[in-house]
Amino acid sequence: MDEEYDAIVLGTGLKECILSGMLSVSGKKVLHIDRNKYYGGESASITPLEDLFSRFAVDLPEGKYGRGRDWNVDLIPKFLMANGLLVKLLIHTGVTRYLEFKSVEGSYVYKGGKISKVPVDQKEALASDLMGLFEKRRFRNFLIYVQDFVADDPKTWKDFDPSTKDMQALYEKFGLEKSTQDFTGHALALYRDDSYLTEPAIKTINRIKLYSDSLARYGKSPYLYPMYGLGELPQGFARLSAIYGGTYMLDKPIDEIVYDASGKVVGVRSGEEVAKCKQVYCDPTYVPNKVRITGKVIRCICLLDHPIPNTKDALSTQIIIPQMQVDRKSDIYVSLISSTHQVSAKGWFIAMVSTTVETGNPEAEIKPGLDLLGPIAQKFLSITDYYEPTDDGLQSQVFISQSYDATTHFETTCLDVLDIFKRGTGEDFDFSKIKQELGDEEQ
Repeated sequence: MDEEYDAIVLGTGLKECILSGMLSVSGKKVLHIDRNKYYGGESASITPLEDLFSRFAVDLPEGKYGRGRDWNVDLIPKFLMANGLLVKLLIHTGVTRYLEFKSVEGSYVYKGGKISKVPVDQKEALASDLMGLFEKRRFRNFLIYVQDFVADDPKTWKDFDPSTKDMQALYEKFGLEKSTQDFTGHALALYRDDSYLTEPAIKTINRIKLYSDSLARYGKSPYLYPMYGLGELPQGFARLSAIYGGTYMLDKPIDEIVYDASGKVVGVRSGEEVAKCKQVYCDPTYVPNKVRITGKVIRCICLLDHPIPNTKDALSTQIIIPQMQVDRKSDIYVSLISSTHQVSAKGWFIAMVSTTVETGNPEAEIKPGLDLLGPIAQKFLSITDYYEPTDDGLQSQVFISQSYDATTHFETTCLDVLDIFKRGTGEDFDFSKIKQELGDEEQ
């Protein structure tokens, strides 16, 4: 450990592992340390099942859930957009060679007490039960506009400049009802609240295009999920870093981050050993004096012996409950995975319900999501603080990730990684060099 490195990465959460891989591929000499004995940090997958019950201090009924080693339960499950940022990072860095993905079968949105498939093209818009007849036609015209939109061709803008006019104005141009705006912004564009309405419309147009392009790749939904759970992702990036010369140390206590007189990081100390470095990248738990709590997230892992009702028996799915539908400021997210992804024993399902905490009774806040699941065999509830860095790292050269939010997709995770990468290297990550195909072996 007593060497000098370009960067030391603390923690093996997904964000830190992605950064470690990106930095290693960029030619940096990287040392990656975790105080835990396992990969993944907050985003770890727990196996066997006995460890999950033990973690939440719950007795495991003997024989009920099959073999414990057949389970890989994510503490923070998230899906990948098939054409999204994380898939592009996986392809660019070559991590896809270590992983196998399977498409998620369903994508639903909650309205008026029931769930409906998210409509993403003209045909689905006309068949959807989310809207009345005349609203379906208006929404169909809106989708045609989005699909035909080309940023470099003003002829496709139809006398509406989306770079200067906001999203609310675009909705009004097509006469869309508030409930239609609601599922469009939250289930298609995947915004967590309504602040996007006052931002330039082009941002939302691009997000809807991403959803549509991702759906076009595999058909049933725009989402992918790795076989054997999300714990495979950090390990994939860790292997990548090692191939490019990165050094890994698990179960290594971190006693101190060392700074010079000007407050710039110069190394990391563990016991009597000091590893020198130019930069540190870490999760919030390693630098409690450089982060602040900006909220809380509640997550409830649920074990089920059946698919979610009213999803056509989908073996995996995502449901978004837009804030307006349940009189909240933030959405509720529901995800389901099963033995088809090698994460549970045959016949069993893992559901997760999550949201940003808004009241003093968090469990009541996720009730609309829990009510969609049908009978629940076992629940595991957690409430965690959401941390954001107070230091941008430009002077100290310590770059800190944000906590994982309540969303069940990875787009916000990747935006944080790309922001950290830019601050740490001074360069935007160049996606233009990335080929667009995953390849047959990764489908």
